[in-house]
Amino acid sequence: MTAVHIDDRTDDAARRTCVYEGDLVVLEPTSASLELAAFAREMVEEAFAPFDPTVAQHSMDVEEWVRRFAPVKPAFIHHERTATLLPRVLGEAGCDLADTYFDVPRLRGVTSDGYLTSGVGYAHHPHRDTWYAAPLCQLNWWMPLYPFESGSAMAFYPSYFARAVANGSADFDYYRWNADGRPDAAKHIHSDTRRQPTATEPLVLDPDVRIVPEVGSLLLFSAEHLHGAVPNHTGRTRFSIDFRTVSESDLRRGLGAPNVDSAPSGTSLRDFRRCRDAAPMPPDLVARHDTTSGDDDATRRLVFRPSG
Repeated sequence: MTAVHIDDRTDDAARRTCVYEGDLVVLEPTSASLELAAFAREMVEEAFAPFDPTVAQHSMDVEEWVRRFAPVKPAFIHHERTATLLPRVLGEAGCDLADTYFDVPRLRGVTSDGYLTSGVGYAHHPHRDTWYAAPLCQLNWWMPLYPFESGSAMAFYPSYFARAVANGSADFDYYRWNADGRPDAAKHIHSDTRRQPTATEPLVLDPDVRIVPEVGSLLLFSAEHLHGAVPNHTGRTRFSIDFRTVSESDLRRGLGAPNVDSAPSGTSLRDFRRCRDAAPMPPDLVARHDTTSGDDDATRRLVFRPSG
């Protein structure tokens, strides 16, 4: 049974163990997380000015919404202030910056009432991040930028945490996704034809668990957790930031959540950088977890580099 830990002050190693076992953790806002949220809001509000971003969809067609929001996503990722703030966020959350590796934070916008469900506004179907070649010791961090309600939250399906689901992850190649799927997100407005790993059996999605933290709070969960975006019918766009971390010591020791059904090709470990000095993941660890030869041909890309 999944437990929810609110502002758990145990040390980071114990916290990671709880998450590997399927628990959810909510951390209260810190000065750095509030600053990161405020910075992201500045970028979003500038893009949608003079409209309130959370309701801008009611004042423009979907092509205009995408035109405004699409450039903000890579701009946020590449910004020097983002790179400076994220290690501070993790440090204030109690992470060991010499042991913790992070990937770039993503800026998300989930619109309401089917306005945009693909591309840069993709509303994720129920999935595990491990289906997308995430390591089993990956922790996912999620934070809202504006107040929101359960009708636009993420849903977790704890009954599936240690239960296998028939899925298409065996056909998913992370390096081809880097080459084709991720760069083409903004092209998908009225439909999303990108090949992604999904459940291939009917899922029982009731009951679910939804967490509605305040702005600047951090929600932590395992890459193994089956989760997805609730269909948003609140009339407001839900904006959020998410990123992922990996502990080098846990990776070396083989610690992490159980793998019950994931079989993708490749690994996302090359995306991660050490908090202390931005050093890449050690090659021996990448090689240990890479399920392919690692050859980079014209149709595959080992690391995704956003443009813009």
